[in-house]
Amino acid sequence: MLRYPVLLFVPAALCLWLAAQAGVALRRRRPLQDEEREDFSVVRGATLTLLALLIGFTFSMAVSRYDQRKDYEQAEANAIGTEYVRAGLLPPPIAQAVRTQLRRYTDLRIQFYRTRDREELDQINAATSQMQGQMWTAIQGAALQQPNPVTALAVGGMNDVVNSRGNTQAAWSNRIPASAWGFLFLTAICCNLLVGYGGRRNDVVSNWIIILPLVIAISFMLIADIDSPRRGLIHVYPENLVSLGQSLPK
Repeated sequence: MLRYPVLLFVPAALCLWLAAQAGVALRRRRPLQDEEREDFSVVRGATLTLLALLIGFTFSMAVSRYDQRKDYEQAEANAIGTEYVRAGLLPPPIAQAVRTQLRRYTDLRIQFYRTRDREELDQINAATSQMQGQMWTAIQGAALQQPNPVTALAVGGMNDVVNSRGNTQAAWSNRIPASAWGFLFLTAICCNLLVGYGGRRNDVVSNWIIILPLVIAISFMLIADIDSPRRGLIHVYPENLVSLGQSLPK
């Protein structure tokens, strides 16, 4: 469900609303006494504060991961562009081959960011790994033929290209832990239960009983959307790679 943030909203809102209704039902069976209300208000306020902190902390985690994915996209574009220039230090036939491979490699990296299909992603990853092997073989051959500091620059640049892809893959796999989501949902359920139990009206359509689950569910959906690289509405667009691909000579 967390992989499809939009679909998370309805079950989350329904679950939290039912928790509030459970609190209302509990209040009908065992009403809160006046002498208990002050202590209860302290507990309820502390729990709501904890939920707010957890939502803020989780949102911060999601945003930092999103920013990391954007930074690595820029790093990939820089690494590919630098290696494209350094390829000119290699012997002409090898330089031309490497630059052709880098153009194809850039197209594959753009497809990696744009695709939303799992099978297509597997094909792109396989083709990218194959292209990396071909580029490294070409660079390795040039380095063995001319082992000098100039060729070493091209080798180092290719190493940066390979490493930047690995960093990107790791960043896209770095998601908010399921245990953190579980604790967040549990705290939200407790909060809605306490709010329902501590109310003074017995109708099940009170505005505060409806609004709180909706607001929390919207927050969960937004966090899940930012944390999900391929699903939802918020994505990392490969603007740097696209600009690089358009600037490379055909």
